[in-house]
Amino acid sequence: MDTAQDQAPWPTELRLSPDKRTLTVAFDDGRTFALSAEYLRVKSPSAEVRGHSPSERKTVGGKIDVAILSIERMGHYAVRLVFDDMHDTGIYTWGYLHELGAKQTEIWASYLDELNSKGLRREPPVRG
Repeated sequence: MDTAQDQAPWPTELRLSPDKRTLTVAFDDGRTFALSAEYLRVKSPSAEVRGHSPSERKTVGGKIDVAILSIERMGHYAVRLVFDDMHDTGIYTWGYLHELGAKQTEIWASYLDELNSKGLRREPPVRG
């Protein structure tokens, strides 16, 4: 019996840019997505960001300068990304990475709208 995960596109390449700010993911369906570290961080599938219910979901701002420190494989189904702000609890399944790439324009627009409506910014707060 096939599951949805079995039918999800399978990654053929994961490449982190030299500046550690873009993760390029190629899939066996022929699609390739360049995903910014900021985008991946603010859309982390972690409980810290998603919460345990829709009402607990957080809009994360201030991550425009975030970078990916490392990529750790999680079995055959996902990777864990470690960001330079020390966030490391999101497990990005192949299906979720494909969805983030395939729907990047609309997900990003929705994120920017959320930031605006909550008075948040992409830039980190100025301290001083």
